[in-house]
Amino acid sequence: MTESSQSGRVEQRVNSGLLGQWYVVAKSVEVPRDRPHAVRALGRNLVIWRGSDGKLHCLDDRCPHRGAPLSHGEMLEGNIACRYHGVTLDGTGKVVRVPAMPNCALEGRQGAEAYATHEANDGVFVYFPSADYPEPRPIELPFEFTNGEFATFLCTAPWECNYRYALDNLVDPMHGPYLHAGSFTLGYGAKQDLVKIVEQQQGFSVSRINQHGENFDWMETVIDTSAPYCRVEIPYPKAAGPGGPMFVITFITPIDERSSRIFFWRTRKVAGLERELWRFMFRALLEERHWFVLEQDRVMLTALPDDAREHEMLYQHDGGVTRLRRILTQKASEQIAAEESRSIQAAK
Repeated sequence: MTESSQSGRVEQRVNSGLLGQWYVVAKSVEVPRDRPHAVRALGRNLVIWRGSDGKLHCLDDRCPHRGAPLSHGEMLEGNIACRYHGVTLDGTGKVVRVPAMPNCALEGRQGAEAYATHEANDGVFVYFPSADYPEPRPIELPFEFTNGEFATFLCTAPWECNYRYALDNLVDPMHGPYLHAGSFTLGYGAKQDLVKIVEQQQGFSVSRINQHGENFDWMETVIDTSAPYCRVEIPYPKAAGPGGPMFVITFITPIDERSSRIFFWRTRKVAGLERELWRFMFRALLEERHWFVLEQDRVMLTALPDDAREHEMLYQHDGGVTRLRRILTQKASEQIAAEESRSIQAAK
């Protein structure tokens, strides 16, 4: 394989999404107990449903009989039945019943790929295996998800841009005072500064050198983990009620190479009566303002052309962007090398 073709494979893998990771694909409320739910992630069509015990199951959204979407079907005794001819699969992807022909040879065969699932903090996670991590890795979630001192809200939205643009945006603190200058929380502070990068155990942080607590001045990316995410600190003025800064925990899931879905957990360390007061204020007043900021990001990123990275002129503020891109490229290279090694071993 030539160097250019290898580089192209690596770039394609990064664009479509790294494997061997957990991705958020839905909110828990989107997967009810009485019907299946279709999602698309990493270029794959999936169906998710709850078994009789409420446990989540996930398969490729394709009936093995004639290819009809299983998400158009129904749940029967915890399994999923295709609407087209009634072929029924269990949560492992095996065909358990072909009602139109009892004792059919299809029964007992593997009919669809199954994916491991995990439900946490109102979010549905699905594991996408890789050659180096074919079995689900233990999921590592933000401490805010399990620490009862934090109040959280989950919101999500589809963005018509490659997920990498959204990641680049998160590790770029200097866009805050410009793009979000007219917002409730990010319209403060200086518009000139330098940024610094601090290596951390599972990733790195990016922050402004001469300013903190005024704007979008600090963030960290936790990428050397089974479920990568970013944590952004958003300072809140006194008018936002009790508690310290709001942190936004962001998971970004590629849908395909031109679209993605963003999952934001808004969280704040508040307890007791202050917790209830903040939750009320957020729902009644602050959430609309937060969406206003996110909409500014969405409009800008979806306006970027697909080849924007090929024409960039980066400078000091883009240190987090270049660091993140190097990590993603390295991980993609390692995955492809593992796939090639497995292919060689299989051929022997």
